[in-house]
Amino acid sequence: MSDKNNARGYLSAGLMASGPVCLGYIPIGIAFGVLAQKAGLSPLETGLMSLMVFAGSSQFIAISMLSAGAGAVSIIATTFVVNLRHLLMSSSLALFLGSSGRKKLFAFAYGITDESFAVNISKFKNGDWDINRALAVNFSANIMWILSTVAGGYGGQFIKPHSFGMDYALIAMFICLLVFQLKGRVYVFTALVGGISAVLLSLCLSGNSYIIIASVFAAGAGVFIKKIRR
Repeated sequence: MSDKNNARGYLSAGLMASGPVCLGYIPIGIAFGVLAQKAGLSPLETGLMSLMVFAGSSQFIAISMLSAGAGAVSIIATTFVVNLRHLLMSSSLALFLGSSGRKKLFAFAYGITDESFAVNISKFKNGDWDINRALAVNFSANIMWILSTVAGGYGGQFIKPHSFGMDYALIAMFICLLVFQLKGRVYVFTALVGGISAVLLSLCLSGNSYIIIASVFAAGAGVFIKKIRR
């Protein structure tokens, strides 16, 4: 009986913590589903993509590249590079999960996103959190994301292409993520370097490689400035 009560407590705490994340996933997930439907994916394929990938930014990028006629290798390579940031997130969370079992760690690693990471890392730092509650956060957000994208996939057939600014959803999401990261002058400087270098490189390079180069250049510039300030 106590195990059931503990499970309910973990689930309740996780659901409460993930509430804002789940609400935020609904409009973005629906927008992605609509774009996926316009790119030729069925609701089932959209749901499977959300289940197997579960990375909003990478999924938006993959759909955009798919619509542009990009090849499979280019799409896989681009999304892989975009998702490399998850290595840093996992490294930060690993400090609090050293005593957890391997199966739980595998399940937890699957559900890490920018939003769930932000929720869990703050809870872990407060000292009143564990992997069971963190798993509840990850998987509740995962379920909401899948349901929202499938709903968008079904509803996309009733929406005309380019309606409601759906094509702007990816850009809007990244702008939102960027704004929340601007916590000081170094961050603003890094963002400006990344944006300006991306624009300049796009004039010289073909394809999407300029995005990766600009990101690496901006990150290096940010680290350099932080070392100088220290």
